[in-house]
Order: sequence, then C-alpha cells, then structure tokens
Amino acid sequence: MGFGGGGGAANLKNAVIAILAPLPSVIFYLLFLNHFYHANTSGIEGDSLSLAPLWTWCYHHPFLLANVLFFLNVNVLFWVISHIQDSHWMIDLFWTVVPIMLVHYYATHPLAHYNWWRSRIAIVMTWVWGLRLTHNYFRREDWQWGAREDWRFTDMRRQYGKHWWWVSFFAVYLSQQVFLIGVCLPLYVVHSVDEPLNFSDFIAIVGSVSGIVVAYHADTQLHDFVARNNKLKELGKPMVPNLDKGLWNYSRHPNYFGEQLWWWGLVIFAWNLGHGWTFFGALINSMCLAYVTKLVEDRMLKQEYRAEAYRLYQQTTSVWVPWFRSSTIDRKHKST
Repeated sequence: MGFGGGGGAANLKNAVIAILAPLPSVIFYLLFLNHFYHANTSGIEGDSLSLAPLWTWCYHHPFLLANVLFFLNVNVLFWVISHIQDSHWMIDLFWTVVPIMLVHYYATHPLAHYNWWRSRIAIVMTWVWGLRLTHNYFRREDWQWGAREDWRFTDMRRQYGKHWWWVSFFAVYLSQQVFLIGVCLPLYVVHSVDEPLNFSDFIAIVGSVSGIVVAYHADTQLHDFVARNNKLKELGKPMVPNLDKGLWNYSRHPNYFGEQLWWWGLVIFAWNLGHGWTFFGALINSMCLAYVTKLVEDRMLKQEYRAEAYRLYQQTTSVWVPWFRSSTIDRKHKST
C-alpha cells in the first residue's frame, strides 16, 4: 500500500518522514519562546509584546495555539503526506507522541503556572505511558515504520471509495484532534493551577500508573498469543480460536480498560484542581473506544474458526472492567 509497504528502503524513508513531520510546529514554538525571552531580556514587557502581534497572540492563547499547531501540522500536513503515500499509518504512531509533546508544551509556555512536583509527576507518567505505547506499536508492527495502516482506516477506505480522499481528513485527522486534545486537557490544567499536592493526587497517580501496568501486560499477552497463532499457521496446525488466559480471562478488552484507567486517572488531577469539566475529553474517548470495541468484536465473529468460541467468550466474560467469568453460562454450555 504505497510507501507503507515493507522493505529496508521504505522502512528508512518512513522513519525519516516520521521524524521530520512534527518539526514545523516544534520550530515555530521554539521561535516563539526565543522571541518572548529576547523581548523580556530587552526590557519589553512579556505580556504585551506590542511590536509582534503574532507572538502576542501566541502568548495570550496557549490552548488555542496548541490547537492551531495540531490542525496545521497534523491534520493538514499528515493528511497530505498520507495521500502521497496512500497510507494513514502515521497518525497511529503519533498517538504515542502527541501527549508527550503537549505536556512539555504546557509546562514550558510562558503563562504556565503550576506545582513543580505535580508537573514532574505528570511529565514522567506521560513519558512512561508514551514509551509503553510506542514499544507496543513497533512490537506489533515487527519493528517497522509504517508497514501498514490501521485496519479500521483500510475498511473505511473501501467503504467510501472515491470520496475517501476528503472523508479521511475528517475521519482520520480532525477527529483525532478532538480526541487527543480532549484527553490531554488535564495536562493543561496541571500546568495552569498552582496548588499543593494532596491525597487526591495520590489517587490520580495510582489510577494512572495502574492503567499503564494493566495495558502493558494485556498487550504483551495479546502479542504472545498472536505470535503463537502465527507460528501454528506456518506449521499448518489449527490456530487457537480465542485468547482467554491471564487478564483476558477476566475482561474481553483488558488493554482498552488499562488505557481508559490511565486517562481517567489524569482526570482526577484536573478535578482536584477545580476543573472537573475536563472529564469530557476522557468521556468522548471512552465513547469512541466503545464503538471500536464493537468493531473489533464484529470482526472476530466474521472469522469462522473463532466465531463460536468468541460468542461463548462474549457471554461469559466482562467487556472492559475485569471480573470473574460467568460460571452459570459455563455450566449451561458444558451440559449442551
């Protein structure tokens, strides 16, 4: 599929593209910071910057600036690159990078106002979350850059046909801005309010870190399961129809549960600082993930070798929140 295919040259090309793609927004922001601090050291009031209207606007509107940079650099530039390559692989990778960029942006903007410890805790946790997700991305893709795009985008490509070129801008990119900026709202609040740490911060930390741990183990168990099945397929042996061991014995989507636990843990930070409204970002993301859950399960049921086993799995196992399997349905199945 375009440049997203395999091969060493394509892999190197995609790596270079991924590294260079976010540079426009990074360079622009560094220019803004340089202008701001130069103005301050020159004796010009930093909160006026009257001689530079563009930089003045950037100073007074940190949240809007983040959205403008996302729109131009990700929505527009990534969209153009995706059509040149005929693959929307890059947005999947940058889900792991954008929150890290945002937390550092919010922490370094001249209007940032925050508790040092809460800020550093949020930054470190975001890095750990990002590294976990990045590792899972490359492990899943056999350590290739852009070997394929998300299967959901491929399905939509077939569904929309000749209209996909413009539908993709909204379905793949503009929607991601809503999700990513939304779920990262607590990181903005953390760097906008200076209050001492308290017990609620501890709850937020426990929730977020637990989410990272659960997601990591769930993804590792899924990766091992897929690898074993691929090996069985190569040997011409029957594949195991369903993963129901480890965390997957208690939840049909423990990786999704861990991911949501991470984002809702961050919401506790913002709620504790008097900005509970930021839960809308995590809520929208959870609603989207609920839809994705349905797509994934529908896909499972379309695969003949696993359809029957997965139907039973649906009847006996919790969707997201880990819980004990339904023994009543198990006994009923065994008696038939």
